[in-house]
Amino acid sequence: NAPRRGAPVNKDALVNSSMRTPAAIGRRLRVARLRALGARVHKKCWLQKIEVPHNPWDIEIEQRVALDRAVVLLTTGKRRPDNVPRICIREWVYINRFTVIDASDRIEIGARTMIGPHVYITDHDHGIDVGVPLREQPLINAPVRIGEDVWIGAGAIILKGVTVGDGAIIAAGAVVTKDIEPNAIIAGVPGKFIRARG
Repeated sequence: NAPRRGAPVNKDALVNSSMRTPAAIGRRLRVARLRALGARVHKKCWLQKIEVPHNPWDIEIEQRVALDRAVVLLTTGKRRPDNVPRICIREWVYINRFTVIDASDRIEIGARTMIGPHVYITDHDHGIDVGVPLREQPLINAPVRIGEDVWIGAGAIILKGVTVGDGAIIAAGAVVTKDIEPNAIIAGVPGKFIRARG
């Protein structure tokens, strides 16, 4: 509805609108750029100023995914002949600010999962053999799969080879080193089972 003549102008609405419009244009340009570089970004995604340092072809983002400011999608390794993405984010996922997804094998995040700020998810670490400088050690990989409808709290860390069951909750600051059953609540360092939901 248009405001009535003589009605006061809602300055807050005007300010917010003036801020949202350039941001919306920026989001559309980011999606177009990622698609042009080879990333598979589906419809109606909301991408703030995220970072994709290299290998955009290793990323698939399904529809209605929201990635907030300063999320990093990092992949390493040569292009795969089968063209299977190393990072796959299923539909309706929300990832909060300053989260890093670091994949050299495969990280899959299930539909409707929510991830808090400053989370780190990786599918690899370095070898630790004696006699070889640590920086020259090879990567040791094991895929990570996060199920559907999972909630991961701020500052949590999920390490290589972990499967997180559907509906699980990982508390803020937890370090997950082992598989998590569906609907489990995990907290602590290392992450331990607290109880089941419901």
